[in-house]
Amino acid sequence: MRYLRNMKKIAMVSAGLICCLTMEAPLTVMASEGTSVLQTAGVASFLEVTHTAEEYKEMAQQAQGASWGYTNIGIANVESGNLNVREAPSTDSKMVGKMPKNSACEVLEMFDGWAHIISGEVEGYVSTEFLFTGPDAKLAANDLVRTVVLVNTDGLNVRDEANTESAVLTQVPKGEELEYVETLEGWIKVSIDGEEAYVSSEFVTVEQRLDTAITMTELLYGQGVSDVRVELVEYAKQFLGNPYVWGGTSLTKGADCSGFVLSVFKKFGVSLSHHSGSQAKEGTKISASELKPGDLVFYANSSGTINHVAIYIGGGKVIHASSPTTGIKISNYNYRTPVRCVRVLQD
Repeated sequence: MRYLRNMKKIAMVSAGLICCLTMEAPLTVMASEGTSVLQTAGVASFLEVTHTAEEYKEMAQQAQGASWGYTNIGIANVESGNLNVREAPSTDSKMVGKMPKNSACEVLEMFDGWAHIISGEVEGYVSTEFLFTGPDAKLAANDLVRTVVLVNTDGLNVRDEANTESAVLTQVPKGEELEYVETLEGWIKVSIDGEEAYVSSEFVTVEQRLDTAITMTELLYGQGVSDVRVELVEYAKQFLGNPYVWGGTSLTKGADCSGFVLSVFKKFGVSLSHHSGSQAKEGTKISASELKPGDLVFYANSSGTINHVAIYIGGGKVIHASSPTTGIKISNYNYRTPVRCVRVLQD
């Protein structure tokens, strides 16, 4: 993009950067006329040098040590809902993605109330009014970073106990993230929708991560979807990042999986039970290939008892109140093996 191409001169001293984590003064950057200034914490003195944007990012990462993979981190600072990411620095510009509350980005430059960012697979512009940067972002990130378990093989068995003789609770596809609990000898204890289980450490990687933006592709509904389904999914997505509370039904203060579904559907005049097993019987059973946005997807424990429910939002994704750690989130619909799909909206 043109703003990135316009970055010509950025001032820094390697020695100063090495000290950046111990200095309290903000980094001051001298730039040639027309060059935007990147705000980064911690360097008190500098010399003027010329670098490309990519060289700057590499130098900053080497000198500062990347903060969870970010050299100039930004954190979405919204009370609820999402921070819109736009194609150009204008509220009239096309949206290219959304940053959920507390998600992270790499800030490439800041100017006139806008930040040019990259977050996950999304690149664009966000309003700086709703973005923590500099020391504030790093402080926020310290509290928001989470340890995840990345699945490196297809059909990973998730077991009831830390041995190969124990029951398989579900299977998880390659690329899925699981919630980390602790490391054992040869095994990783994980949490799936609040229930502890075990996976072989041979087939996973443990990493620290921050949430990132959602692409517009991930938010697509597909063709032939009724207005009420679109409205229901949009309504549900505004509560992304809100807390999980067992037994709760509040979309803002906290809900469990069935309470989240109950409250979303109540907005659209549909009455459901506050129990995932009961909700599974309150509609028409359909196949996974028939899923439309607004349909319900159910999951079970090792005994086959349904214990979790999510709302299908299109594009192979579901939104659900997952666990106290992750709250309301978006996942692949097969992040664990679905056991039943139900259509409640009869449109």
